[in-house]
Amino acid sequence: MHANTGFRAEAFSQAKRFVRLYQDAETVIIPSSSCVAMIRDQYPGLFDELGNEQLQGEFRALLPRVYELSEFLIDKLGVEDVGAYFPHRVTYHASCHGLRALNLGTRPWRLLGKVRGMELVPLPNLERCCGFGGTFSVKNGDVSSAMLAVKLEDVMSTGAEFCTALDNSCLMHLGGAMHRQFAGMKTIHMAQILASTEQTPAEVLG
Repeated sequence: MHANTGFRAEAFSQAKRFVRLYQDAETVIIPSSSCVAMIRDQYPGLFDELGNEQLQGEFRALLPRVYELSEFLIDKLGVEDVGAYFPHRVTYHASCHGLRALNLGTRPWRLLGKVRGMELVPLPNLERCCGFGGTFSVKNGDVSSAMLAVKLEDVMSTGAEFCTALDNSCLMHLGGAMHRQFAGMKTIHMAQILASTEQTPAEVLG
C-alpha cells in the first residue's frame, strides 16, 4: 500500500523489516498473491534505491525462499491432495496478482480439485478484476464499486455457497458487498478450505 501510493520511506521501512524478520527462515510461505507480487516485483527496485549493498545481498538470498501458498504446495512439496474435506459448492476467484503477476495458472484448481466432498463451480469471466486494488478502491470509489458490481454478478451466477480466493483483500471486497446485499454466499480463503477435515471442519466466519 505504501509503495503504490508514493510513500517511499514507509515502503523502505517495511521492506527492510521483512528482510530482518525472515532472513534466517528456511522458507517463507505467504497466503496472499498480492503480497508475494509486491516482494518480487517492487522490493528489488526499493533496495536498489536504498543503495545498501548488504541489504541488497540479504534480500537476493532470501527471495528464492519466498513462496505463495499454492506455489509452495505444488512446486516445492509436489503435493496436490492435502487431505482436505469441505462438503460445499465453491467457486474460485483468481485475483489479479495471482493471475497476472505470479502466473499461478492451474495450481489453485489442482489443489481445490482434490478436496473431498466439494463441488468446484467455474466462475464466468474469471479474468475480471473485483475492483479492490488496495487504495484504488478508496481513491476511485465509484469505478471500484462499478467493477465490484459486475464481478459480483458473475460470482452470484454460480449458485455457490462459498467464493474462495488466495487474497484476503479480494475476499474482503466481495464479502462486504455480499453482506450489504444479504446474499446467501460467504467468502473463505483457500487456506481455510485446505485446512478443513472431517474431524476439524473449517471455521467459517460471516
